[in-house]
Amino acid sequence: MGVVVRPFRWPEAIWAVFGALLLLAFRLVGPHDVLAGVAKGGDVYLFLIGMMLLSELARREGLFDWIAAIAIAYAQGSPRRLFVLVYLVGVIVTVFLSNDATAVVLTPAVYAACRTARVKDPMPYLLICAFIANAASFVLPISNPANLVIFAGGDMPPLSRWLSTFMLPSIISIVATFLCLYWTQRRALAEDTLAADTQQPPLSRSAHLAGWGILLTAIVLITASAMHVDLGVPTFVAGTITTAIVLMLTRQSPAETMKGISWSVLPLVAGLFVIVESLDHTGLTNILSDQLAALASASQSQAIGVAGLLVGVICNLVNNLPAGLLAGSVVQAAGVSDKIAGAVLIGVDLGPNLSVTGSLATILWLSALRREGLHIGAWTFLKLGTVVMVPALILSLGSLLLF
Repeated sequence: MGVVVRPFRWPEAIWAVFGALLLLAFRLVGPHDVLAGVAKGGDVYLFLIGMMLLSELARREGLFDWIAAIAIAYAQGSPRRLFVLVYLVGVIVTVFLSNDATAVVLTPAVYAACRTARVKDPMPYLLICAFIANAASFVLPISNPANLVIFAGGDMPPLSRWLSTFMLPSIISIVATFLCLYWTQRRALAEDTLAADTQQPPLSRSAHLAGWGILLTAIVLITASAMHVDLGVPTFVAGTITTAIVLMLTRQSPAETMKGISWSVLPLVAGLFVIVESLDHTGLTNILSDQLAALASASQSQAIGVAGLLVGVICNLVNNLPAGLLAGSVVQAAGVSDKIAGAVLIGVDLGPNLSVTGSLATILWLSALRREGLHIGAWTFLKLGTVVMVPALILSLGSLLLF
């Protein structure tokens, strides 16, 4: 509740860590369990640090301003065209760089585009970054770190089998999310205007290098995923090397770049992992796996619907990353079919579009907004998320079942 409501406007990390400390204080978990929970997020911490380094570097060197000017030029004064363009870019970034990268890397670029175009309200365009980050996050295994968490300790499906299972549900998720989100923002877009006198800023050498760093990171991630290698270390190394090269060439101190990173995300993730570790100790995994196996043996279609919808809702209560870890253990223990496992994964990836704390990507998106002095309330997002997420989730699960 603290993470969702944010009493006193304290950061989400404080409440997640507070919950973990309460478990320890009441001896519901021991120090060893706390360390085990924190350790399970190791690959995620490295992944996030690498991505945040690349994002902050690109922002400081003006890469986002350069991209923004290109987007405005292609929009040709049309808010609707800019909306579609941002959405398409969001799909590409999410698919090949992960949903967290969309929140961390694309959000500042979109805000820069809105500032350059002098739009009345940047929120319709910024909302795209939040929703597409989850809606397109199961096109490829690397599109969401939660995908890798779900299959941790199990067999990751080969790419051909992954695409045959998730390609159609992904397309439906992307299209349905666009239509619903556009419908909710249609009035704001109709009343908006774009400046026509924007100029293309020059691209500095350091910004050029930052762009190449992001592109090479995408290639590294795809390669690592194909080789079944964890993504944390490659992303961290790519981000660190790119940052070091740019800072050396520009003779800048790393202090300012480090200051711009949202470090509070790391203890937030750690606290959530500890909380899920404590749930695992209650025997919840065995109970849920037995229930899922029984439901699957009775009716596969019912298991797909119930599992997908239930997991989608649960992710908004505890965040999809630790929920994915728990769901992955349940799926592996139950030994269910690919379609039921796919329904669970869709729930973990798409379900978090319901609330501001459903996924780590949305929390990172919130942090990016706050850096620009923008805010959106949990209730406002929940109302919007209900309209956008629920149809997309139902349609995606339906396509998984029928085709």
